[in-house]
Amino acid sequence: MSPSSSAPTRGGGMDWSDQEDDLLDLDRQVCFPLYAASNLLTRLYRPVLAEIGLSYPQYLVMLVLWKQTPQTVGSLGDRLNLDSGTLTPLLKRMELAGLVTRTRDAEDERRVLIELTPEGRALREAARNVPATLAAGLDMQPDDVIELRTRVQALVAALRGPARANDR
Repeated sequence: MSPSSSAPTRGGGMDWSDQEDDLLDLDRQVCFPLYAASNLLTRLYRPVLAEIGLSYPQYLVMLVLWKQTPQTVGSLGDRLNLDSGTLTPLLKRMELAGLVTRTRDAEDERRVLIELTPEGRALREAARNVPATLAAGLDMQPDDVIELRTRVQALVAALRGPARANDR
């Protein structure tokens, strides 16, 4: 297919072939502002979470476990979009820190259950102010933050299918 011919689209995807600007310009990429925002948000979280002894990925795990415990490693990975190669060392560190326990499921030895310890449950109270502290650091109106979150959640949902297909 030549550069001037019409590019195929998938699903309801957009056909970008008629765009006059250089599609390889960094500022034209959807991925870059998301990547930059993720990095900048993680930097905002770092000092706030350091006060309660958590890294950003550990905080995400705790958010899931504070909502429902126990969880399997697989369900945590699905919820957080993390593979077991990333999640397992993270959970081992959290276990060493006394925040979670990891035990084999008695009904299925292949599954590992992750459960909060009393220390992990107690940390929830210390983390209560994290969202408000972060929101105060954003120069955005609350309605704009909610709209942005809704749009990014829709993007994540749209990307999950193709991402899972690529994992096979």
